[in-house]
Amino acid sequence: MGISGAINHDAAVATVHDGEILFAGHSERYSKKKNDPKLHQQLINDAIKYSGKPDVIAWYEKPVLKKLRQLRAGQYDLAFDRQELPKNYLKNYPQLAGVPVKYQSHHYTHAASGYFSSPFDDAVVIVIDSIGEFETLSFWRGKGKDLQKVYSQAYPHSIGLFYSAMTARLGLKPQEDEYILMGMAAYGDPHRKHKGKELIQHIYDTFGIRHENGLATYTMQSSNVIHFAENLHRGCRWFLPELTTEQDHFDLAAATQHVYELILRELLWKAKQHYFSENVVLMGGCALNCSANSLIKDYYKNIWIMPNPGDSGSCIGVTQKYMKQRIEWKTPYLGHDIPGEYPTEVVLNNLIKYPDSVFGIASGRAEFGPRALGNRTLTADPRGNAIKDKVNEIKKRQKFRPFAPMILEEDVNEYFDGPTGPYMQFVAKCKHPNEFPAIVHKDGTSRVQTVNKQQHPDLHDLLTRFKDKTGCPMLLNTSLNIKGMPIVNDEQDAFNFSKYYQTLVFTSLK
Repeated sequence: MGISGAINHDAAVATVHDGEILFAGHSERYSKKKNDPKLHQQLINDAIKYSGKPDVIAWYEKPVLKKLRQLRAGQYDLAFDRQELPKNYLKNYPQLAGVPVKYQSHHYTHAASGYFSSPFDDAVVIVIDSIGEFETLSFWRGKGKDLQKVYSQAYPHSIGLFYSAMTARLGLKPQEDEYILMGMAAYGDPHRKHKGKELIQHIYDTFGIRHENGLATYTMQSSNVIHFAENLHRGCRWFLPELTTEQDHFDLAAATQHVYELILRELLWKAKQHYFSENVVLMGGCALNCSANSLIKDYYKNIWIMPNPGDSGSCIGVTQKYMKQRIEWKTPYLGHDIPGEYPTEVVLNNLIKYPDSVFGIASGRAEFGPRALGNRTLTADPRGNAIKDKVNEIKKRQKFRPFAPMILEEDVNEYFDGPTGPYMQFVAKCKHPNEFPAIVHKDGTSRVQTVNKQQHPDLHDLLTRFKDKTGCPMLLNTSLNIKGMPIVNDEQDAFNFSKYYQTLVFTSLK
């Protein structure tokens, strides 16, 4: 059993046996508390239902090293609560009594989750996040069953902390709303001038980044690829405080995203210098930046990003230190099960009969990760002009927030230009944006989910039949939740969503 996020944020559990992921789920789905750091008894029960009591519990970080870093950072004193130590904390869960606990470093668990679940026998692995114990960036070499670190960078120089600090600067919630900043960027101008220079240059100058000849180059201090003059763990609410309007925030978001993309380009190039491969694996919380991820194709032929690359996904990778074998990645549908048949017929009939309406689907095993992929989904016909506003109203989100299309894999190239895949990890240009206003962002891109028969035959059948009746091979897809709440988990959640948000949710047919 792998455990990640517990005590800190977004606790998650996975059980793995003989290279097969039997279960993986998030505590927040059970407690109904967004990013819940506490393990939930029912989550553990669900995991054990699929695997039995585990032989070993693998913990996603080394707590003593983490406490040392927190002490050095002034976050924490010696009089800490000993209940935060994993062995003591796990005593609260009698299902796990007597099971030995093993620990592994934070960045290893990220790298292992990505590499060992990838289709590659040889790959460069890049991990970018806010902070592990001390590491904030690492490069790894994967070869067969071997995974070796070739470079790492230490706190406080952190790309993830930079992005989160700017998220807070925009009045958003760090470690949760970074994807909102990414969406805001499309409405802004990163080259806007303020006090005689571009916003991008303000970021470079303030945070110690240099920019030359259109590429980002960085002061090399303490062996760091990326050097920041400021410790952004403390935030940067003081940065250009006079910029307060909505357009100001859009422009700051655009500048932040632009700088991150320049940094990512530099990292991709530098990773190739450490170890050449045509294959790359990207992991860590920053791997959820789908706008930037689309740049990777310029550097690597083949790309793998696990559908849950952040901390919660590490509950899979940490098991590999002890299992000593590759994971056979089959599906992201690894969580709580709502048994029965996928409600294809009733969803299809309602989409045809009420083309301007929005419907929910809660069926089968829940997706592992932050993105709904058809089993805990809000869906609608993407061709309606009012659909985007209607869905944002239901979800209580800002009107500028975009939505994704789920499209038949065999039709994707006719409608989109750019990298795509089954897990919404990239953005691609929509070739016919005027036809599908509900799933096209301000910059003309869409975060595309391709659907094939092998991974989700029921969803593929729904899209095929919808295309047969309408000529449209795609549907809008967004997670079945409202802003600030976890994705629906079980049938009671689905019923409550229908009741409180007046949106019909179809569950599995018994």
